[in-house]
This record gives sequence, structure tokens and C-alpha cells, in this order.
Amino acid sequence: MLRLAASALVVLIAPPLYLILDLAVVGRLGATELAALTVATLVLATISTQLTFLSYGTTARSARAFGAGERERAVDEGVQASWIAVGVGTLIVAVGYALAPWITRALVPDATVAADAADWLRIAVFGVPLILLSMAGNGWMRGVQDVRRPVYFVAGGFAVSAVLCIGLVHGVGGFPRLGLEGSAWANLVGQSLTGIAFVWRLVQESGRRLRPDWPVIRAQLSMARDLILRSLSFQICFISAAAVAARFGVAQVAAHQVVLQLWDFTSLLLDSVAIAAQQLVGAALGAKAFDAARKLSAKVTGTSVAMAAVLSVILLLGISWLPRIFTDDPAILDAMRTPWWFYIVMLPIAAVVFALDGVLLGSGDAAFLRTATLAGALGAFLPLIWLSLIFDWGLAGIWTGLLAFMCVRLFAVVWRVRSGAWVK
Repeated sequence: MLRLAASALVVLIAPPLYLILDLAVVGRLGATELAALTVATLVLATISTQLTFLSYGTTARSARAFGAGERERAVDEGVQASWIAVGVGTLIVAVGYALAPWITRALVPDATVAADAADWLRIAVFGVPLILLSMAGNGWMRGVQDVRRPVYFVAGGFAVSAVLCIGLVHGVGGFPRLGLEGSAWANLVGQSLTGIAFVWRLVQESGRRLRPDWPVIRAQLSMARDLILRSLSFQICFISAAAVAARFGVAQVAAHQVVLQLWDFTSLLLDSVAIAAQQLVGAALGAKAFDAARKLSAKVTGTSVAMAAVLSVILLLGISWLPRIFTDDPAILDAMRTPWWFYIVMLPIAAVVFALDGVLLGSGDAAFLRTATLAGALGAFLPLIWLSLIFDWGLAGIWTGLLAFMCVRLFAVVWRVRSGAWVK
């Protein structure tokens, strides 16, 4: 389980680590270029986030086939997911290239920043089909528990991007100096190499059996609908939270965003365990080893909670000095104390939620997870966020909403797992 989780974690943290490098390199060009890159990468990241079903959904379906001893069918799930990736990716390229100036202009009032962001996006958007092919590749390879190659493919692609980013943006090492556009080309080349590597492995593994299977594609798209709605509810909630936090002042929104970024990092750590749960539980259910699947759900949950407990202790002991790593502004430091305490309290709850999310995704129970997430978002998170604005509850109100959201999901997934319906 830890071996699978470690592989997933490397794949999960590679994009944000590269983004940090990209921001640092482009930031030396000036504030306008940095702002443009921020806007453009936000658009690209939002698109990718909504299409993670190509990874998570494919993992669940492929793992169950693998557990049943049908490796060929497990790989075929990757073939059909790749066809979806090509179709959706091509559509995004066409729409994204045409609408890039209008999209960026809607996100930022400054005309120069919007134009630079659109130029960056019009180059990088051609890498979207390859990004989606990488997601599909990660999905089926996780399903058959091939954990090393995805790490090599992703790390290799981002390493190339990193070298090209430094070289093309500033003209270092004999590369032409392209400025902000150099960042876009670096992103495109690196993502494309990773996608090509996954396609190459799929062709090898499938024995060139690459014809589309429409019943399988329809089944995958049905699961995709549930996962997209689930992901979209997350996006709406967190965008609303940021918008409301901004109404309370500069210090409050800065404090909210810093703690939220830490929360996102923690989510990646816990999500790696959830992905291991998908692989192992899916394989156990495919083999009809139902008792093993139940035991795995308990073991994964215990591991996730233990990790969260260690993190909670670190955050508790470091409450006086850890926030100073991010800022020395007294107003922001004071504002950070409130969400910091919520963060500590929520970690053990999140550990259970993430682990059991992985268990239920491994069983293909995406429809239930969609309903549970929407119930938490519409019934708890969003109402409390906007009530915080109306009654001036500040960051305490916003983070109470997040805590309530996690508690609703906790109740739902625990009930579902205890009911045993997911095994069927």
C-alpha cells in the first residue's frame, strides 16, 4: 500500500512543484508577465481538474479487471480512456485557442496582462490532449499496479520542461530568449513527451489492439459524469470561499489563501493513500475477495489517520513559528490563527474521508460519492460561506463551512462503507 501511495504522490506533486519553478523563472521578467502566467495556468489547471475522471475512473475499472485476472481487459480500459482523451482534448484545443482572449479578459481587467495570458494559453493548449492521455495512462497503469513507469514518465517530462523553461524564458545555455512564450513552449514540450511515453507503453501493452469499444466508452463516460459533477462542486465551493474572504480585507484573504494552500498540499498526501486504496480494493473486488476488500478499507483508513495525526502534531507544535515561513506581516499572522486551528481539527476527519473516498472509487461507487459531495456542498459549505458574509463571521465562518462540509462527507462515506453496499 505504501509503495503504491509513494508512486501516486510523486505523480501528484510533480505539477505543483514545476509550477513553483515556472512562477519563479517568469517572475524575473516582471509583474505583468507573472500575473499573465498566473491567469493562464489557472485556466489550464481548471480544465485538467475537471477531467481527472480519466485517471480516477480508469483506475477503478482497470483495477477490478486486473483483480479478476483479466489483464487484457484492464489494459483495454486504458485504450478506451485514451480515445476519450483524444476526443475531448481536440475539442478543448479548438475552443480554447479560439476563445483564449475572451477567457483571459474575463478573468483580469488589465488588457496587457489578459493579452499576454491569452498568448501563453494559445501555445500551451495544444498540449491538452497529451495531458489527458497522461491521465488515462496513469489510470490504467495504476489499475494493473505498474507503479514505476508512471513516475519515470512524469518526472522525465517535467525535468525537460524545467530545463526548457529556464533556457527559453531567459535565453540561457544557447536557447533563444522567448520571454513568457518560452514558458508556454516548455510546458507544451514537457507535457507532450510525457503523454507520448504513456501512449508508447499503451501500444506495447495492448499488442496494438487500439480499436474503440463504444459500450466501454459509454460506461466510462457515465462514471465521468458523476466524477465531473463532484469535482465541479469542489471548484464552486473554494472559489466562493476565496471571494467571500476577499470581502473581509487584504489580511484575511491572504491568511485564508496561505492556509488553504497548505490544506491543498495535505490533500495531495492523503490522496496518494486514497489512490492506493482504489488500486488494492478494486483488484480485491475484481477477484471477488470481498473479505480482503473490507480489511483493506480498514487498513487504508488507519494508515491515513496515522499520517494525519503526525501532521496535526507538527502543526500544533509549530503554531507560533510555522506561519512565519510564509509572511512576517503582523495582520496576516494574526488572521492566520483562526483557520490554522480549523486546519488542525479537520485533518483527522479528512484522513478518514479521503481514505474511504478511495475505497468507494475503487468499487466504482462514483454515483454515491457525487451525491454525498453535492449534499455537503449545497447543504453545508456554500450556505455557511455566504452566511459568513451576511453576518460578518469572518474566516471563522468560512472555515466552519469547510469543517461542516467534511463532516457531512465523513458521515456519508462511513455509513456507505459500513452498509456493505459498495462491495456489491
